[in-house]
Amino acid sequence: MSAENAKHEFVPPPPGEFLGHPNALWNLFGTEFWERFMYYGMRAMLAVHVAAAFFAHLGSEANAEASKTYGGYTAMVYMTGILGGYVADRILGYQRSIMLGGVVMAIGSFMLMSPTLPMFLLGLATIVVGNGLFKPNISTMVGKLYAPGDARRDSGFTIFYMGINAGALIAPLICASFIGQKYGYRWGFFSAGVGMIIGLIVFQIVKGWLGHVGKAPEGKTGFAPMVQVFIACAVMVAPVYFLLSKSDVLGVLLIVMMLGLVGYFIWSGIQSGEKEQLHRYIAMLILFAANILFWALFEQAGSSLNFLARDFVQMPDVSIFGWTPTFEVFQSVNPIFILILAPVFAGLWPALDRGQMNPSIPRKFAYGLVGAALGFYVLVFAISNFVDANGKISWMWLTLTYLIHTMGELCLSPIGLAMVTKLARPQETGLAMGGWFLSIAMANFVAGRIAAIASGGGGGHGEAAGSLAQYSDTFMQLFWIGIVIAVVYFLFAPLINKLMHGVK
Repeated sequence: MSAENAKHEFVPPPPGEFLGHPNALWNLFGTEFWERFMYYGMRAMLAVHVAAAFFAHLGSEANAEASKTYGGYTAMVYMTGILGGYVADRILGYQRSIMLGGVVMAIGSFMLMSPTLPMFLLGLATIVVGNGLFKPNISTMVGKLYAPGDARRDSGFTIFYMGINAGALIAPLICASFIGQKYGYRWGFFSAGVGMIIGLIVFQIVKGWLGHVGKAPEGKTGFAPMVQVFIACAVMVAPVYFLLSKSDVLGVLLIVMMLGLVGYFIWSGIQSGEKEQLHRYIAMLILFAANILFWALFEQAGSSLNFLARDFVQMPDVSIFGWTPTFEVFQSVNPIFILILAPVFAGLWPALDRGQMNPSIPRKFAYGLVGAALGFYVLVFAISNFVDANGKISWMWLTLTYLIHTMGELCLSPIGLAMVTKLARPQETGLAMGGWFLSIAMANFVAGRIAAIASGGGGGHGEAAGSLAQYSDTFMQLFWIGIVIAVVYFLFAPLINKLMHGVK
């Protein structure tokens, strides 16, 4: 065994299992639950709040400007993950990165209570920086709980994904539809920040379950590295704030970072001296491209689909203990379906594997793209055939779209997280996971531009038909793009799989 391999030899977490998985998985599950409560709670309100609070004077263009702000923010949330992965790999370790990132995000969430746009953007910038330390590293730690070749890994990531979506389910209901509607969105943002604080408390209480997993690198223990990284975070807020205000510059930066990422992993694969590792990195980058397209379609949920729900979807006429559901509840529909279907998919892959029918990772990505595309066709069909006298479509059509999108998501997202931990070199897993989230950053930027086209203009109820036609035209284009690229990945799956050299 080489010194390099010995250094990164797998050491299991402390003994103890629950439902067949290490106890440490359930620590990460609970922590991610509350972090996602914060993120999805504020996301459910973000675009509509920005449009109403800061761009209402622009009239019909308010939605378009808010969509760009939303797209820029969600892009940068994922873009900073690549730096966070580097910090965890080389400086803080994963455990301390998660703690520090969570604290910074909570601060940013409380800043969103500001009634002025500059301070609001500063709060978003602070969340972006904190999320870079938190998001990629908690996902990476899940992969480190399982030995290479452990068949439980994919199921472990799917269970972890359920934690993400349990938080995402209740957050829009509590933060947006209840607190936000009753007391104002600024208090909804406050409640989201409280959720992050609870998550950090959970992480600390059961941190012993993690043992050595995610500890600081050798020679980097002590308080000094934490102080240095915190200062660096404070400094980073300024350029992030600038980029949130200059979306065109952000787009160029994302392209440059993506090209740099491609160049780095090709170089790293060559430097490893192993042709198999180079091929695996090429396969990983090809799948990153599919990931960009999928999330550019899927992430219409918080922007164009949220505006569609607000203006052109007929809500059910029900009351639950005096509470009437508002359009924000659609932000909880996807997590509901995730929680229902994730156990099914978690059991499906091993069952198919036993029967030697388990689709390859590239084929699963193709199925994910098909799901994203078909979801938009449902809305095109509804807009063409089922608009009522008030210029609205039934809530059932949008719910069906989210169901189909969810099935596509379960074919791609948890599988992609596991794929990164399998294809990357052990010493670059955090950086590779940051790369995965950088591809989602690119997707979110594109999603914001798509949403600006779909929802911009004609925002008044008197122009319902024209606006619905605009949504329909945009969604039909998304359908065809998704289907065509899905077919390409399906046909070329054997070649991509060959590059993966046995990774399944």
